[in-house]
Amino acid sequence: MHDHVGRSIVLTGATGFLGAFLMVGFLERGYDVTVLGRSKMDIKLSDRLSNLVRWFNIADPGERLCAIEADFSKRHLGLDDEVYSHLCAATGKIIHCASDTSFTENNRARVMATNVNSLPALLEFAADAQTEHLYYISTAYASGMCEGLCLETPITSECFTNVYEESKAQAEGIITRYCENHSVPLSILRPSIVYGHSKTGGSLKFNALYFPVKSLSYIREIFIKDIIDQGGERSRKWGVSLGNDGILHLPLTVYLGYRGSVNLIPIDYFVEAALCIVEHPGSNGIYHITSDNPPDMATLIEYSERFLSLRGIHALWGQVQRNPTPNPAEELLDRFIEPYRPYLSDRRIFDRSRTKSITSGLSSPLFTYDIYERCMNYAVDCDWGKKVSSPR
Repeated sequence: MHDHVGRSIVLTGATGFLGAFLMVGFLERGYDVTVLGRSKMDIKLSDRLSNLVRWFNIADPGERLCAIEADFSKRHLGLDDEVYSHLCAATGKIIHCASDTSFTENNRARVMATNVNSLPALLEFAADAQTEHLYYISTAYASGMCEGLCLETPITSECFTNVYEESKAQAEGIITRYCENHSVPLSILRPSIVYGHSKTGGSLKFNALYFPVKSLSYIREIFIKDIIDQGGERSRKWGVSLGNDGILHLPLTVYLGYRGSVNLIPIDYFVEAALCIVEHPGSNGIYHITSDNPPDMATLIEYSERFLSLRGIHALWGQVQRNPTPNPAEELLDRFIEPYRPYLSDRRIFDRSRTKSITSGLSSPLFTYDIYERCMNYAVDCDWGKKVSSPR
C-alpha cells in the first residue's frame, strides 16, 4: 500500500472498461494507484490487474499498483481494522468508477445492489480517510427522460429510460447529500456513450455503439450464407441480393421515435478530460464529458453500410406507419437494438460550460468514418471481444 498521499489514487471499477483506461492514465501520469475490487471466477484481483497491464502493453508499475480485495456490502469494506486504517491513512483522492451497466429490468435487484446499495461503505471510507476529493463516475443519461439542454447541475427528473439511468441518478443524490453533510469534496463526472480509442481502436467492451454493427454483421452473414450455399431463394423472397461488386442489397428500415443524435465519445477523450478534472484544484462540481457534435443515425447507417458492404438500410423518424410484414432482417435488428433505441435518436443536448473551463476547452474529436473504421476493425479482429488483442 502506498504512503505518498499527494499522488495516491484509490480507484474502484478498474477491471471494467472506463476504470481500466483510467487506471492506466493515472499510472502513466506517475500516480500510485490502489484498486479496490474483487476476485472473479477464481482469478484474484491482483492477477486481473496484471492481465490488464499486459493488455495495455505498459511497463510493469511494480509497487505503484496495489490490489485490495474489498467487499462494499460490508462495513470497512470487509477489511480487518489494521488494513482498513492503513488504507485510510494512505488515501489521497478516490475515484468511484465501479458500476453495473445493465439496462435490463430483470436485473434491477443486481443493478441497484451494485450502483446504490453498496454506497454506504464507500462513503464511510471516504469520510474515514478524510479524502482529498471524491470523484463519482456517473452518466450523462442520469438526467432522465427529457429533451433540450441538460445543465451541469443536480438531477431533477424522476422519469428514466431504464434501471441503469435510475440507479445512477439515485446514486448521485445519495453521494451528494452525504458529502455535503460530512464535508467531503465531491465532483461528479457524467460521460455519454463511450467507444474505443480514437487513435488505436482498442477497447475492452463491445456493447453500445458496437452492438448494432455486430448485429448487422450477423444478419449479413445469414443472407450471404443463404445466397452462396443455398441458392438464395429465401433471400430473393425478401428482396435481398448480392451484387457482383460484393455488396449485399439488404432492404431494412430502422424505426426511431424522432430525429435526434447519438452522443458518442472515445475512451481517450474521456480519460484526458477526467484527468484534467482530477488534477485541477478546487474542481468541485458536475461535469458533462460528452460530444458537442454528435452524429445522427443516418451517419451511422452510412458508415455501417460502407464498412459491412451493405446497401438498402435507412431510418424513419416520427410516428410513421410501420411495415405490417417486416422482413426477417428487420425483425432481428429490431430485437437486437431495442435496449439502445432511446439513445439512437436522443434529443438531449449536454451543456459543457464547466467542463470546458476546467479542461481548457478540450473537446471530443469529430466521429469520422476513419475513427469508426479503426474501432470496428479492432472489434472484428478480436471477434467482438472473444479474443484478446493488444491495442498498442
